[in-house]
Amino acid sequence: MKKTTIFHTSLPKTALAAAVALGLGTASLAVAQDKPTVNVATDPSFVPFEMMDQETGEMIGFDMDIINEIAERAGFDVNLTTMEFAGIIPAIQTGNQEIAIAGVTITEERAEVVDFSDPYYDSGLRIIVRADNDDIETIEDLAGRSVATRIGSTSYDFLQEELGDDADITPYPAMSDIYMALLGRNVDAAFYDAPNVSYFAQTRGEGRAKVVGPLYEGQQYGIVFHKGSEWLEPTNEALAAMREDGTYDEIYQTWFGETPNDD
Repeated sequence: MKKTTIFHTSLPKTALAAAVALGLGTASLAVAQDKPTVNVATDPSFVPFEMMDQETGEMIGFDMDIINEIAERAGFDVNLTTMEFAGIIPAIQTGNQEIAIAGVTITEERAEVVDFSDPYYDSGLRIIVRADNDDIETIEDLAGRSVATRIGSTSYDFLQEELGDDADITPYPAMSDIYMALLGRNVDAAFYDAPNVSYFAQTRGEGRAKVVGPLYEGQQYGIVFHKGSEWLEPTNEALAAMREDGTYDEIYQTWFGETPNDD
C-alpha cells in the first residue's frame, strides 16, 4: 500500500510564472501543495499491527498500512512517534499526540477521555502456553498459576476481574518480555489480544508455544483521537470508503493471510 512521506517541493520559476499568468497566484499554489502534518503515536511491538522493519528501520504492519491509507485519503501527512502502549492514551489526552493507532480496544472508560474512530478490527483475548503444557485450556485453569500480560491492557483488567488474587498476574511493558517470560518458564501462561498471540505462535514461537482455549471478551479496535479532533470525521469517511472499494480487505489479507469475510 502507499506510504505517507513528508517532503517539500519547489516549482521551477517558469512553472510559477505560468501559474501566475493563469491567475492562480502563489498563495493558491501553496494551498494546493501543502498538507498539514499530524502527530501520530503507535506502539513499536504489537505485531503484526506495528513493528520495526529491521532492514529499513521503518515501522510496518497492518495498522501502519491503515493509517497511511487514511492519511492519503483524508489529506494529511503522518509524523509518526513510537512509545510504550501504556503511554498512548495519556499522550492523546494531553495533546502531545493528535492520533494514535496501536490495536487500542474501544472501552467505555477510555471513551470518557479520548474519542475513537469507528471500529476497524474485531478482536478478543486468548491464552498462550508452552507447547508441552497440556494442563491449561481455559481461564479457570489459570487459578493458582502464574500468567503474564501487558501493562495498561484490557487483558490485564480481564484477568483481575476473573481471577484477582487466585492467580499470580504479572504485567510486562512489552510483548517481547511476555513471550520471553513464557518460553523461559518464568510464567505458566500468557494472556493477550488474539491476533498477537496467534501471530507469535505461528512465527517465532512455532513448535515452542501454542494458543489454547476459546476467544474471550470480543473486542473492537479503534483509532484514538483527542476530544474534538478535526480528523475524526475524515478518518471515519476514509475507513468507510476503504471498506467499500476493497482496499481494507487487501490490507487485511496482506497481514493475516485471509479476508475478514473468511473468518
